[in-house]
Amino acid sequence: MSSPARLGFGESPRSTVGLEWEIGLVEPGTANLSQAGPEVLDALARDGGRWADQRDDSVVYAPHVTGEFMNNTIELVTGVCRTVADAGADLTRTIERVRKVTDPLGLDLMGGGTHPFARAADQVVGEKERYARIRERTGAWGAQLIIWGLHVHVGVEHREKALPLMRAMLTYFPHLQALSAGSPYWAGEHTGYASNRSMLFQQIPSSGLPIAFETWPELEAYAGDMLHVGAVEAFNEVHWDVRPSPRFGTLEVRVCDGPTNLTEALTLAALVHCLVEHLSTQLDQGRTLPVLPPWFVEENKFRSARYGLDATVILDAEGNQGSILDAIAKLLVELEPVAHRLGCAAELAGIRDIVRTGASYQRQQAVAAAHDGDLVPVVRAMIEEMRTGRPLVG
Repeated sequence: MSSPARLGFGESPRSTVGLEWEIGLVEPGTANLSQAGPEVLDALARDGGRWADQRDDSVVYAPHVTGEFMNNTIELVTGVCRTVADAGADLTRTIERVRKVTDPLGLDLMGGGTHPFARAADQVVGEKERYARIRERTGAWGAQLIIWGLHVHVGVEHREKALPLMRAMLTYFPHLQALSAGSPYWAGEHTGYASNRSMLFQQIPSSGLPIAFETWPELEAYAGDMLHVGAVEAFNEVHWDVRPSPRFGTLEVRVCDGPTNLTEALTLAALVHCLVEHLSTQLDQGRTLPVLPPWFVEENKFRSARYGLDATVILDAEGNQGSILDAIAKLLVELEPVAHRLGCAAELAGIRDIVRTGASYQRQQAVAAAHDGDLVPVVRAMIEEMRTGRPLVG
């Protein structure tokens, strides 16, 4: 048996929030993905300031842009923020800075969970040694990772809270996935899934649903074993859908498909922010947090990925089931006082807009249907949502 890894837990004020938003670079004429990520990062670095940062070991708290596994992607990262609105202000400034580079280069920015018709053979993996190692290890599955997500970090003041919060957040997995689902198309085909991204990413080792450890030493033993056998070179290569982030002292929620616009990015962030604070308060009160058996969590992930907002999901450990829409409506009422306390009531209210006007996958399907299945207009609609910062309905 290998020695446990000593995972410290960074100091992070309770319920601070930070966002990481992966977005694609698109050639306007063809609507294909561009491989210009390194060029964009170089231009941002020349523009001055710490706007482009690709160092694996850095802990950067200011807003910045970083590269990703594939050259078709950049990631927008906020600083540590007190409110979701503050994170939105960070993202707005960063997007403006990025567009000063991408507009002259003739590139568009696009959110979403996947590009509707990009093909793996046309993509280029980044030059970092770590990316090459991941590509070699994962083979054909690694080549399929033309996927984008929204990662929400919420500050946790005590390490002892991190794993109970992680386990409890899994009960809300289908709520987050159904609302954020934005990847119905893959390589030009309709997959029948609201979130094909979530199904793709879980094929990679150390990705997908987390192991629901009860204690921190169990997590350290797992990390030590994974490091010992060479499965990962650092704990941050364990890409679970929900995970503690020891380096930052946060709970990182990685469930959501990448949103197509800033409005929905902040709405989804507000939901995560409120959920973690709500559960943390219950821990303070000595209450037992809700937990589902792993097999129910797996089934809920499949159902919400497959059917999105039309899913029927498992609600509790007894196996009671219900509409995800009803579950979302009930949850919003429960979280309203938390949202007011955190200053994100306006952003959280946007959840009702998603339910009323349609999630990203539904809007993409509507555009495709209006154009006889042509997916180029779908890409252009996604680009327009990114540029306007809001969902386009009707």
